[in-house]
Amino acid sequence: MAHMYLICLVLLAFLKYFRLFVNCIAYWSYKPVPLPDDPLFYSSDVTVVIPALLDGDVDELRETVRSVLVTEPHEVLLVTIDANLEKAQQLAASISAKKIRVLSIPKANKRHQMCRALPCVSTPITIFADDDVEWPATLLPWMLAPFEDPKMGGVGTNQRLRREKHPNIWNFLGAAYLIRRNWDCTACCHIDGGLPCLSGRTVAYRTHILQDDEFQHSFKHETWRSCQLNADDDNFLTRWMVNHGWKTWIQFHPDCEVQTTLNDNFTYLKQCHRWARSNWRSNLTTLLFERTAWRRHIWSVFAVFQTTLTHWSLAADICMLLSFWQISANWTAHTCGISRGLCFIWVVVLCRIIKYCRHFSRYPQDLLYLPIIPLFGYYHSCFIKTYAMITMHSTTWGSRDGADTNDSFRLIRLPRYGTSTSTPTTAKSPVHELEEAEHTFLDHRVPLLPKYDGPSRTRNYGAIPFEDAPDYESPDEEVRSQHFY
Repeated sequence: MAHMYLICLVLLAFLKYFRLFVNCIAYWSYKPVPLPDDPLFYSSDVTVVIPALLDGDVDELRETVRSVLVTEPHEVLLVTIDANLEKAQQLAASISAKKIRVLSIPKANKRHQMCRALPCVSTPITIFADDDVEWPATLLPWMLAPFEDPKMGGVGTNQRLRREKHPNIWNFLGAAYLIRRNWDCTACCHIDGGLPCLSGRTVAYRTHILQDDEFQHSFKHETWRSCQLNADDDNFLTRWMVNHGWKTWIQFHPDCEVQTTLNDNFTYLKQCHRWARSNWRSNLTTLLFERTAWRRHIWSVFAVFQTTLTHWSLAADICMLLSFWQISANWTAHTCGISRGLCFIWVVVLCRIIKYCRHFSRYPQDLLYLPIIPLFGYYHSCFIKTYAMITMHSTTWGSRDGADTNDSFRLIRLPRYGTSTSTPTTAKSPVHELEEAEHTFLDHRVPLLPKYDGPSRTRNYGAIPFEDAPDYESPDEEVRSQHFY
């Protein structure tokens, strides 16, 4: 029987700590792509797209736009909804920026807001940014450096929570989440070029990838089970890069660090539910349906993607501790007591705080929250992850004013196809309403097909001079966009 406990302990320890050990080595040995002496791309080669609702206070968005403008991109495209178009125009005018263009769509949906801006982009690099981030002035050169590699398709940054004057437990949990995310993305990227997800908070892509007709059709017609999925935009973009042979990279460097905000109250848990649901949907798609990552990024599959199915921290830790308790039952009392105590401290606490050493050295006052790390980890495993698995069909935010006004368009049940003897109805389904409401930028409108089957229209910036690239402005741009000079 002791052998069974030993096998159980070794297996669980391998699954958990081998991944931790390798990721530690990778994280500590990682080096960002250095700045080139003669770069291919400059800040003037970048267009920044910021999807925003503007339903609440716009001060945070104003600071975001200002921090972006400091980096001197070619243009900033602010995309909102028709109801808030005038408010967005007033915001742009108050900043007195010549490089801001305001666009809008009828209904709030991030994917469609992003696609609204893409035909207006005339630079080789497009950066998507959330409306609550703050950029350092040094960001763009570091984000552009990896694009010296012609196979590089997408580049992300490291992220840090904006420090409050009087941080509370929710601020610490948010900071801890970003720390773990930076750690996993950096380690996996360094080992095999894979990563969990290029976060939409700030991410750069080659424009011609995004302006490809097949991409835009797939981006706006992704399906999950029997529904059309309009959430999880950053997960889709990351998987598109992987499935189409493009490289991805994380630039982890102090000069490339984006600061952001997360909820500092009980609604932070709702954010966690949304992230967990997104992880379930995207990781299952990666593992079971697309499967390209099994060939290109096998370490990332082991270290990140498969943990969605296999890693349940509370159950795993209990099994390890019980196995060790049984193995050490026949040891001397002194040895047994010390070894069990050390095992408990390692399994529950020490193995978890390795990732936070830099944070605690910067903010030693946060050591007060040290016990929260394992407790919240167990809570997440038992309740948040389990509930997210059961409610993968839900796409609500629940943590931001106005964000769920058009939630019904994030996950739309597709119509059943087949023979019917019933009288056709003239009522419009949500998906048809969305198709008719959105701005049309393509020469075709083929709704709800699994794959776009037409000629690809892209911009090849390597083949034609930038200033000679074709113009893709939409026919209604004069109505729904405005420059501020």
